Amino acid sequence: MSQKAVVVGAGTAGLVAAAALSLAQPRLHVVLLDRDELPEGPENRRGVPQGRHAHLLMAGGLSAMEALFPVSVRDRLLDAGAHQIALGNGMLALTADSGWLRRWRRNGPHMITCTRALLDWVLRQALLDSCPNVCVRRATVEGLLGDARRVRGVRIGAADHGPGSELEADLVVDASGRGSGSLQWLGELGITGVEVREIDSGLTNATRIYRRPAGAESFPLTMVQANPYNGRPGRSAMVLPIEGNRWMVSAGGTRGGEPPQDPRGFLEYALSLPHPIVGHLISGAQALTDVVVSRGRSTSNARRYFERSTRWPERFVVLGDALATFNPAYGQGMSVAALGAQVLARELQQGGLASPGLSRRVVRGAARHVDSAWAAAVGMDVLYPGVLGAEPRFADRLTARYTRRLTKAATGSPDAAAALWDVTSLTARPARVLRPKALLAALNGPLLPQTSEPPLRPSERAALDRLRKAATGGPDTSLAHNAR
Repeated sequence: MSQKAVVVGAGTAGLVAAAALSLAQPRLHVVLLDRDELPEGPENRRGVPQGRHAHLLMAGGLSAMEALFPVSVRDRLLDAGAHQIALGNGMLALTADSGWLRRWRRNGPHMITCTRALLDWVLRQALLDSCPNVCVRRATVEGLLGDARRVRGVRIGAADHGPGSELEADLVVDASGRGSGSLQWLGELGITGVEVREIDSGLTNATRIYRRPAGAESFPLTMVQANPYNGRPGRSAMVLPIEGNRWMVSAGGTRGGEPPQDPRGFLEYALSLPHPIVGHLISGAQALTDVVVSRGRSTSNARRYFERSTRWPERFVVLGDALATFNPAYGQGMSVAALGAQVLARELQQGGLASPGLSRRVVRGAARHVDSAWAAAVGMDVLYPGVLGAEPRFADRLTARYTRRLTKAATGSPDAAAALWDVTSLTARPARVLRPKALLAALNGPLLPQTSEPPLRPSERAALDRLRKAATGGPDTSLAHNAR
């Protein structure tokens, strides 16, 4: 008798979950449900509220995807125009209050940059091309079938004014994102009292896409990080290389420091950051889109502690943003979803669908990956003024203090930088920053002096100078000319 699994949501989390099911159970029929009409190409869609803003696929998430799919996700993304960036020397990063990170000879972990639309498109095509047991269907899930002991499928809402229906399944995976109905669905089965926590810094993202200027083809990813330590709203910006010879430029501000939506205000915001390099880059570049803004709940940290529930039904799993969402500024959500899907694949391979306690083991395993990303995101966000949902705890302040010290050391110590890269890229657990070399680097501080100017190579400096001159109509000898 054939078995069937239903995955709710065809975003990144749903696609990697479907790949995990196909990998672990090749004879399992996997139905991927989404309420949106999925685009025929790499296009933005309504069901991905942060889709128009910057996304980073960290090394840990990419590694998980490579293990889950029968084909190389990395190769397909790069063939489609995505960029592979080495954290060690492929980016310019101004830290919160410690100067610029140096660009070391070692590459460190790599991340992938592209639009979210391209990433989802490549993942969906890779899944459908290589996993014949997976199909995609448009449907809105309104509830679960079964009871508090075992889930037996999903209830599908009425489509085109017709009657709703039921879809039975041997396993249901909720990967439907921030808008997940799992809390309500479980409540209808009699499972209530799940602990929920939300931390909202009030982050607003503003994004505009530019044509990458001639001569700046190899200009590195550039970011000016927000400062959570000075008691003022966080303000940041980054220039992200994406497919199609374009730059995606995203500015972010927490409550009280939001970037504006009008083009002139957007440029002035970038120029007014602690260093104006982002503003200088875009002031001489051709804008291809208007400024798109998103704010509110789509940028908050929210966690549902399903792993702590005293009761949990068999054959029901929650992954991705349906389990926990993070401030998108930290670039963790997609990677955490992929790592959670790896847990699902591993547990299925070891015990099969009928293994007692499978669902609880998967949810708990996925939650352990959430722990690392949650601590990093919340540990910073609780420090901003006007944050909703929490006051900084002693552990938050202690973590922030050590992170600040290690980041300062990383501006002049390769050992400290390597520890930060590994944890940020989700290739190592947070305990990585407490290993002897990292601890010693944090205690000793930077071995080299801090730099107030970005570590540009000659060709990069020449490209930046050309952009400044194009914007001002003449030479500009100070890189901080327009800073305020």
